Amino acid sequence: MAGSLGDLGGLLRQAQKMQREMASKQEELGKRRFEASAGGGAVRVTVTGARQILELKIAPEAIAAGEADLLEDLVQAAVNEALRQAEETIARELGELSGGLGLPGMM
Repeated sequence: MAGSLGDLGGLLRQAQKMQREMASKQEELGKRRFEASAGGGAVRVTVTGARQILELKIAPEAIAAGEADLLEDLVQAAVNEALRQAEETIARELGELSGGLGLPGMM
């Protein structure tokens, strides 16, 4: 019985260490920047891993075209791509850290 309690204690310490590492990695990833563009660079967006838009740049020629619908589509495409990159990176790096355990709430 004592041996199994020792094993449980070691397992608990490992879990706590992994939890600290995951929290640290999530904080790091939340600060990381991801950039994407659409329309051949007409619209460029930068987001954080915390899914916040830091910067949105629209080339003057995209505005001068006078096609609001197209510009809206380009902005949406750029934002979605930057967020997709952030999500993919976060999932991959946290998955590596957890050893592919697929732990809930780790994203």
